Amino acid sequence: MTTNTSPPSPPPPFTPPSTPASTSPFLTLTSPSDILAAVPYLVGFHPSNSLVAVGLEHGRAVMVVRWDLPLSSGTLDALETMFRREKVTEMVAIGYGPGKAVTPAMDEVRRVAARAGVRVGEALRADAGRYWSYVCALPSCCPAEGTPYDPGSSRIAAEATVHGLVALPDRETLERTLAPVTGPVRLAMRRATSGAAGEVKAALAAATNLDAFTRAFVAEGLSRVRKALATHEEGGRLTDLEAARLGLDLALVRIRDEAWTLMDESHVALWKDLTRRLEPRFAPPAASLLAMAAWRSGDNILATVALERALAIDPGYSMANLLMHALQNLLSPAILRDRMPTPAELDTAMGAAHAGWLLPLSGLLLDDETPVPGD
Repeated sequence: MTTNTSPPSPPPPFTPPSTPASTSPFLTLTSPSDILAAVPYLVGFHPSNSLVAVGLEHGRAVMVVRWDLPLSSGTLDALETMFRREKVTEMVAIGYGPGKAVTPAMDEVRRVAARAGVRVGEALRADAGRYWSYVCALPSCCPAEGTPYDPGSSRIAAEATVHGLVALPDRETLERTLAPVTGPVRLAMRRATSGAAGEVKAALAAATNLDAFTRAFVAEGLSRVRKALATHEEGGRLTDLEAARLGLDLALVRIRDEAWTLMDESHVALWKDLTRRLEPRFAPPAASLLAMAAWRSGDNILATVALERALAIDPGYSMANLLMHALQNLLSPAILRDRMPTPAELDTAMGAAHAGWLLPLSGLLLDDETPVPGD
């Protein structure tokens, strides 16, 4: 099963689809109130000014996609392909907000469903604690003033909570879970980063053969990646110095790609921790690896927020842009899962390490001039 939703993206103001935690086979949706109660758990937060499409199979949610409203032209183009890929036969659509924003989007999503041969079982607009149906015109069940609903009192909310699903108050709350750490933790990481950067700069200044230095740096960095993964898998956590040094290592594409080739859905916690702890200029590689791990686990909403974080720091970061493109087009992570190269294939493709590989790190080291409080 796949789940998908969409939030706004980084610097450029577009709204790529992204997906929530995981679609839930136990959430059986039989009424508009059930649908409205389930959506916040399927997308991970309580949506507003949003269009949500839920693909159903025998009344169970198997696919969820969310976009911000208003929609830009062509936003829903990829949805038809996704319907076919996920073998959706019936869908419900929910628009959150005033009618002038919801109705045009609802018309478009229903047109896409018709092209894909998907039955629209329900189409709802929800606003200010009431909902209206676009497919029911009977005043007895769908009055003109709307029908009140309370998502928190539904059995669906209770079932979702029992099964570990969480609905955060809004998307901003989710974004804060990836915000950089602050206070004493930030100061400790700043000191650790300054120390690690100082060691590398001193070693670079003393090197007489930069190609040989790069080969040694890459070998040590690859070892640190594998050690970090092992520490995480054993339930441990990297020290500040280990985290800071890994942040420097990941600036090199070959070392970052080692982590990519070894990617596992269980690595979400490691890359989330590093995304928050690393000094922001070193965060894009870790945030992109977090996005990849989240995408593979079905949590596209976390993946998109992580990519927004990476691209806000470095709008040109290629790995983040590649993954954002995949999310925008509602692609399945399976397209990469079976095509990832092995470390040996990376070695063959990239060739021997040379001094040019250090350029991304060199630029980051030049920025390491911020005084550390207390030093």
